[in-house]
Amino acid sequence: MTGISGGGWLEGDVAFITGGGSGIGRAVADRYLAEGASVAIFGRGQEKLQEVVDASIAPERMLAIAGDVRDTASLHSAVQRTVEKFGKLDILVPNAGIWDFNRSVTRLGGEELGATFDELFAINVKGYLLTVEAAWRELVKTRGSIVMTLSNASFHTAGGGPIYTASKFASRGLVNQFAYELAPKIRVNGVAVGGMNTDLRGPESLGLKERSIGASFARSEITGNNPLIPLHDASVDPRDFTGSYVLLASRRNSGNITGQIIQADGGIGVRGFGERAAGGDDL
Repeated sequence: MTGISGGGWLEGDVAFITGGGSGIGRAVADRYLAEGASVAIFGRGQEKLQEVVDASIAPERMLAIAGDVRDTASLHSAVQRTVEKFGKLDILVPNAGIWDFNRSVTRLGGEELGATFDELFAINVKGYLLTVEAAWRELVKTRGSIVMTLSNASFHTAGGGPIYTASKFASRGLVNQFAYELAPKIRVNGVAVGGMNTDLRGPESLGLKERSIGASFARSEITGNNPLIPLHDASVDPRDFTGSYVLLASRRNSGNITGQIIQADGGIGVRGFGERAAGGDDL
């Protein structure tokens, strides 16, 4: 996809993406590069991030910064480094997250629930809050935008367990609240993606830090009853979810859109997620 004037839709823009070392974060980074932007990617492993930069179509327009979204000092430093290298910041993509691998409340004790809640919310919700706090001042200068990664679990049940679902409903609320607080200088929108074949990991508190959702897709690419995906008219490749991120970040094409969420989930809302009428049939 290129802009109507011949250049990329994001030509000359600068983006900062958390969780940019793999999955949808990496796919969005690569797509933004192709659309003419410069991109800083932020994540926990410098070596992994640098591999993404080295493999990109334009390493000179990328910057790899290691850090933790739970650490505000780390985020502020990363934003500063991004601006120092590229001169400004136009687009922020809060994206880093973990999944609870559908762990039901019926499968977890109170201590496990508490520990998992603290860990998952610290990354999936507080991480978004701290990322926006670190970047909003620079976005005001450029009248930039925020595009938050959400999930089908931001709207529908069975896209995760109660902790993950709660975190994604919370993030959905952040889109609306940030759109209100940061208008008219900054546009804030989200993309609620469906299941993707990525390296998304689980909570360390449940012993799932090294488990990847990609293992599930190795067994089957069908996610629930999505109308599109079983017919192969849609994809679980994260690269095929990136168009919405480009559209929402583009001033030319969505300059009058804020507080909105594109549900790019293969149609889960049409048919529902899962096969059973209730989730607790076996209780």
